[in-house]
Amino acid sequence: MSIELMTLAMFATLIAAITLGHQLAFTLAGVATLFGLIDNGFNVPALFNLFANVVWGLMNNYTLVAIPLFIFMAQLLDQSKVAEALFESLYVVLGKIKGGLGLAVVAVCTVFAATTGIIGASVVAMGLLATPALMSKGYQKEMASGIICASGTLGILIPPSIMMVVFAGLTGLKETSVGNLFAGAIFPGLLLSGLYFLYITIRCNLNPRLGPPISREEASKWTSTQKWGMTLKSMLPPLGLILMVMGTILAGIATATEAAGMGALGAFLLALFNKALSWSVIRKSSVATLKTTAMVMMLFIGGNFFSTVFLSMGGGDVVADLFIGSGMNRWLVLIIMMFIVFILGMFVDWAAILFITVPIFMPIAMELDFNPLWFAILMCVNLQTSFLTPPFGYALFYFKGVAPADYTMMHVYKGILPFVGLQMASILLLAFFPELITWLPGIFFGN
Repeated sequence: MSIELMTLAMFATLIAAITLGHQLAFTLAGVATLFGLIDNGFNVPALFNLFANVVWGLMNNYTLVAIPLFIFMAQLLDQSKVAEALFESLYVVLGKIKGGLGLAVVAVCTVFAATTGIIGASVVAMGLLATPALMSKGYQKEMASGIICASGTLGILIPPSIMMVVFAGLTGLKETSVGNLFAGAIFPGLLLSGLYFLYITIRCNLNPRLGPPISREEASKWTSTQKWGMTLKSMLPPLGLILMVMGTILAGIATATEAAGMGALGAFLLALFNKALSWSVIRKSSVATLKTTAMVMMLFIGGNFFSTVFLSMGGGDVVADLFIGSGMNRWLVLIIMMFIVFILGMFVDWAAILFITVPIFMPIAMELDFNPLWFAILMCVNLQTSFLTPPFGYALFYFKGVAPADYTMMHVYKGILPFVGLQMASILLLAFFPELITWLPGIFFGN
C-alpha cells in the first residue's frame, strides 16, 4: 500500500472510531498499533519497542509535572469561594450600569482564568453563581448563557493554562516553551476579554432589555468606600496567587513546574484562609486531580504513539507535500490549517485535536517561515472555540447542566454565536498584529 493511501486510511479509521464513540486515548493507540504493524510488516517486537520509547520519553518530561499541580490548584480554588466573593463585590460596583452584571461575570472569569485552567470549574461555578442573579434582573436568556459560557472558557487561554502545558510538551521547541506560551497568551486572553466587554456594553446600551441594570435603591445600599473596599478585599487573594504563579515564571525565578507547585500551595492557603479547607475537600480535590491527570496522561501516551507511527511511516511528509508542494500561498495554507482546527473543534476534544494536528501542522508552519510561537497561540485561540461550537461544545453542556429548568439548548446555542464570532475576530486581529503575541515573550525571555 502506498504512503498516500496509508495516510488516508489511517485518518479515516481514526475518524470512524471516534464517531462510534470509543475512548479517545485507546482509539489513538489502537489505530497507531494497527497501522504501525501494517507499515513494519507485522513486526510486533519493533512496534512494542517504539511504544516503550514513547512512554519512557513522556515519563521523563519534567514539564508535564505541572499538569497535576495546576489541576490540584484549580480544584482547591473551586472550594475556596474566591470567585463567589469577587462576583458579589463586582455585582455592587458594576451592577448599576447597563449590562453591568454581564461585565461583572466577564471580569470574574478573567481573574479566575488567571488562577485556574479548568473550563468545567469556571463555567459550572459561574453558572451556579451568576445565572440566578442575571435572571432576577431580567437579562435575556440567550445573552446570559452566552456571557457565562464564553467567559468561562477564558481559562483555557489565559495562563496558567493546561492546554499551553500540553502544547509545549508536544512540540519540545524552545520557542514554544511553557514560559513563552504563557507570556504570549496574556495579551490575546485580555484582548478576548476586552472584546466581550465591548460587545456586552454596546448591545446592552442599544437594547437595555438584554441586560438591565440593578435598581437605584439596591445600588445605593453601599457607599463608594464600601464598594471599593469589598472589591479590593476580594481581588487581593487571586491577584496574589497570579503573582505567585505568573510573576515567578515571567521574572525567571521559577520554571512552570516550580510555579505550579507554588500555585498549589497558594490555593491551599487561600482555602484555609477562607475556612473552606477540610479533609473532605482535600480528598475530593486529590481524587479529582488523580482522575483528570490520568486521563490527560493516557491521551498523551495514545496521542504521541499515534503521531510517532504516523510520522515514521511518512504521513507527515505526505501532508506537508500536499500543502507546501501545491504552490499555494502560505497565508492560504494557514487559513486551511485554522479551518481544519475549527471544524475538528465542533466534534472532537481539544486535547485530541492537539495530539493529531500539532505534530503535523507545526513543521509545516515553520517550513512556511511562520513564527512558531505566533502560530501556536493562533491555534490555542482557535481551539478555544471548540468549547462553544455546537454540537459538542463542552461549555454548553456544562452550563445546561446547572442552568434553570426553563433554559433550552436552543437558548444556549443562540447565545454563544456572537461570542464565537468575537473569537474569530480575535484570531484575525492576532494574525494582522503578531506583536500582540510576540512582544511580551520578547521582553521577558528575549525571543
